[in-house]
Amino acid sequence: MSMDHAARVAASVDKVSVGRVYDYLLGGTHNYAVDQAFAEQQLAVLPEIRDFARANRAFLGRAVRFMVAQGIRQFVDIGSGLPTQGNVHEVADEVAPGECRVVYIDNEPIAQAHAQILLEETADPNRHAALDADFFDRRQLWDRVLDTGLIDRTQPIGLLLVALLHFMPDEQNPHAALGFHRTMLPPGSFLAVSHIHVAPEDVETQNAGKKVAQEYGRRTNHTAIMRSREQIGEFFGDLELVEPGLVWLPQWRPDAPNPVKDAARSRGLAGVARTH
Repeated sequence: MSMDHAARVAASVDKVSVGRVYDYLLGGTHNYAVDQAFAEQQLAVLPEIRDFARANRAFLGRAVRFMVAQGIRQFVDIGSGLPTQGNVHEVADEVAPGECRVVYIDNEPIAQAHAQILLEETADPNRHAALDADFFDRRQLWDRVLDTGLIDRTQPIGLLLVALLHFMPDEQNPHAALGFHRTMLPPGSFLAVSHIHVAPEDVETQNAGKKVAQEYGRRTNHTAIMRSREQIGEFFGDLELVEPGLVWLPQWRPDAPNPVKDAARSRGLAGVARTH
């Protein structure tokens, strides 16, 4: 770890971290008292935050398994966050042991540092890597991804943007950045996106969500953004959504055949699209 990176890690320990809060909500251990206190304060306002975290993690696993079943053997996970149960490489290796390659990317130095430690201890370093990079780096991000030697742009890629885009304000133009990332995907690739969402008719939860979003903006390293279903759908550009389309998190290809009760309580939409 470079001195600059080490300094950034040290500086982040005493601040509330989006990645560590998410880890805490999932029951992980990569979090600190400041993150736990912040998470509990937000849970008091909007208890469904934990439902979102769990439903979102479950969606990630199902999306990866779906992509592997479609022949995907290489993944780029932008905004991967802190390591916790059900990482992309773990899910992929369960389905296709020893076949898949994963590059994790996060711009929180402590998240990247934890991911690197996890990979060194539990994964095959010849197939998996963790980078400290930013969604908005565009070409520089992909140059670094390709420099790992793990991703072959002549073969389909699984690009994962899970629980990331709601931390990208419109003034940063995330649509343009994601548009560039989509151009880097060869034919037959897949893009998975999940995003917080509250049904517009649920006014009480909308108001609670706005309060939580404001606290994220005030206390953490990211501002949370509420978007409509139509706005979330725009992130897929002209890609073709696979069935069942853009739906509540538990409704995306559930493992169990029975319909999920009150899927809207997950407070998140998700979808997977295929490149032409």
